Amino acid sequence: MTTIHEIESGIYRISTPVPPEVMPGGFSFNQYLVDDDEPLLFHTGMRALFPAVREAIEKVMPVSRLRWLAFSHFEADECGALNELLTVAPEAAPLCSRVAALVSVNDQALRPARAVADGERFTTGARTFEWIDAPHVPHNWETGYLLDRTTSTLFCGDLFTQGGHQTPPLTESDILESTESFRVAGIEGGMYDYWSGGDGARTIIERIAATKPRTLACMHGSAWRGADAGPMLLELAARVSGVANVGRVL
Repeated sequence: MTTIHEIESGIYRISTPVPPEVMPGGFSFNQYLVDDDEPLLFHTGMRALFPAVREAIEKVMPVSRLRWLAFSHFEADECGALNELLTVAPEAAPLCSRVAALVSVNDQALRPARAVADGERFTTGARTFEWIDAPHVPHNWETGYLLDRTTSTLFCGDLFTQGGHQTPPLTESDILESTESFRVAGIEGGMYDYWSGGDGARTIIERIAATKPRTLACMHGSAWRGADAGPMLLELAARVSGVANVGRVL
């Protein structure tokens, strides 16, 4: 059931739905393939998803062309299939924050990571990317996000986590309320309370909002496109700052 759709020029959303009988309410796991001179995949998916993700990539290009395997933080759905992809893409290397490389990735990965610093920019050919450190937002010390400055696409990981398994690949509708309903249900019920942002969450999200992304490549649910995601990010910052330090990391 894994699908692939182009959400921005040369950027493809790979998505695997999880039905309600497996996860209450349904869910989805997304990866994003960026086709450039040095192709980049943001999120690898879990090991169990590797065959499906590989097949989806092959619809766009040979998986062996992959050069960068990037992810927000060290977690199974972010990088569980990292070594499987490193095996079939001999020129590929992990790309992550300096903290992630230090505490996890360089121990677990088959090849050393390219550890990028906060604010560091690099090119993959026609595109320029910037790494943004975001510790504990929404969780994990090593968290960070990747901004494609060429298309103003923010690979925003778990920031706008939406429930459901039948979400469209791309939407221009508001995704804040569906994100918040999922988060608040977690706070009330406990199971999906994935925020641990702490006192600095608002400042970090406000900094991300200032980049004015036009496309949000969300890890769970639909990708979003609009004139400027800044206001939606600012509203998210305002809401999560009201519950700082009450989240529990899954």
